[in-house]
Amino acid sequence: MYGWTGNILHINLTTQSFRVETPGIDFYKKYMGGKGMGGYYLRQCATLPFDHPDMVIAFFTGPLVATIAPTSGRAHLVSKSPLTNLVGDASLGGKLATQLKRAGWDGMVITGKSPYPMGIQISDNLVKFCRADHLWGLSTQEIHKTLSPKKAGLACIGPAGENGVRFASVTVDLHHAAGRAGLGLCFGVKNLKYLLVEGQGHTRVKNANSLKEAREEIFRLTAASPALMGEYGFSNLGTGAVYDLMDSRRMMPTDNFLATRFEHAATLNAAAYSKTYEPKKHGCRGCHILCKKIGTKNKPLATMPEFETMSHFTALIGCHDIDLVIEANDRCNRHGMDTISAAVTLAARREITGQNFTRDTLLSLLDDMAMDRGEGKELNKGSVAYAKAMGQPGAAMAVKGMELPAYDPRGAYGMALGYALSTRGGCHLRAYPISHEIFRKPVATDRFSFSGKARIIKIAEDFNAIVDSLTACKFIFFAASLEEYAKAYTGVTGEPSSAQDLVSIGERIYYNERIINYLNGFDAKDDDLPRRFFNEPGTSGNQIQIPPIDREDFLAARKKYYNIRGLDSSGNPRKEKAKALGLKWSNL
Repeated sequence: MYGWTGNILHINLTTQSFRVETPGIDFYKKYMGGKGMGGYYLRQCATLPFDHPDMVIAFFTGPLVATIAPTSGRAHLVSKSPLTNLVGDASLGGKLATQLKRAGWDGMVITGKSPYPMGIQISDNLVKFCRADHLWGLSTQEIHKTLSPKKAGLACIGPAGENGVRFASVTVDLHHAAGRAGLGLCFGVKNLKYLLVEGQGHTRVKNANSLKEAREEIFRLTAASPALMGEYGFSNLGTGAVYDLMDSRRMMPTDNFLATRFEHAATLNAAAYSKTYEPKKHGCRGCHILCKKIGTKNKPLATMPEFETMSHFTALIGCHDIDLVIEANDRCNRHGMDTISAAVTLAARREITGQNFTRDTLLSLLDDMAMDRGEGKELNKGSVAYAKAMGQPGAAMAVKGMELPAYDPRGAYGMALGYALSTRGGCHLRAYPISHEIFRKPVATDRFSFSGKARIIKIAEDFNAIVDSLTACKFIFFAASLEEYAKAYTGVTGEPSSAQDLVSIGERIYYNERIINYLNGFDAKDDDLPRRFFNEPGTSGNQIQIPPIDREDFLAARKKYYNIRGLDSSGNPRKEKAKALGLKWSNL
């Protein structure tokens, strides 16, 4: 077998035992890796509560991992979300995926629950269960310092995952996070504090010359991309390069999405961080874009905030202190807590109470959320639960229980549809229509129209599902396409494939997620947006009008999507479509 190792590690924390599964090539060709394989194993226990011992935590690499394919040093983490009760998943950077693959594993499936804090250490085919009582309560940075991984990849949780925070994250190699969906709590309820993995092996490649050709094509396309490698692109400014763009398009979520423009934005952009902290470049294993930024001045070694954090900890909560944003980001990272959900929940609090944040109140609330004390006991359940408890459910800016990212949907109707339909909840990465509505890539579309968006969203969901299964970074596709990656895939595995072949696998993977959510009671009533976006305008100006979204147009576009996706009129999966995609129907 080429590309894949052919081995999947199953770990039971209750019995402190493991076994090896060796699926055939047909399984790998059907589900690919990453998100696809994680979804396959989640389907087996889809209706169990997230904290049930038999609920899986699935961690999978893809066939391109540990090869020279660009941006292939990623993996996908999948479980049931404690925040939403939906599919919970996240793409992971750092070097953990590469080390797992080099250790001889395509992925691991973790079940059971340890009676005490536990760490798992993997060195090639050796699996060691280590008591972690002395590490329980430590921050992610303290764990990293204590375990001192060098070549090894490290994933761990902080106090938030231990203390029941519904949006707790998993931190990888100090600077990378599986932030959304509360996967850190999935670790916490199993008493799993960390994973430490190191491998010495290599991925077998079928045709090294073909892979090299694909790699060179991807490099050339990347070099010609201003969005990635230009002076104001991701490589130089990080994802925060988007900050000015959202401001100029009048779609920066402000004051808990009551407005769409922040008057202080010009002094809080990526250039301001670059000037103040002089960050150096950092990235995932096997990546040449290096979009992560690490401070060298004023805040040495501090991880610079991603775009979402930059936006939500300024405009959304009414803060214009750049140093406070750095500190809030650092607190969330140390505690192991998703910055998007944390900020949106705090924004709901600000709207409901009418109280602005000071430096002390903001940081103390973040601490209280992570430590499950005081007011943090309500805030750490997420914005939906908090706003409902406060008697103002309309203040929760979330879809299916997940807080919305930093793109106001009134400024991009594809994004509005993408938010509503996402199998993960309020997520911009399932389809990422910002690429064509704002970046104008690969082709420009009218951002204030639903015309054609239903089909675009469906295709993009399938596309991103296969990207997260190969696995690769979504950012590279601002420049390259699946044609180059299909060539890389064939070069690695020897399996003939085209871009359309890969998208077809992505369609199976995504439909499986719709089935999982259906099994948990989700349907069309959940494929919706907060009423604010249909009833209230954004902030117009500079010859740009931001009206409320027309609800009838939205519902018509959603109906078209259901038809194109092969769902019934209630947004539910259909037996005939599932079988056509090679998915079982027996547990429906």
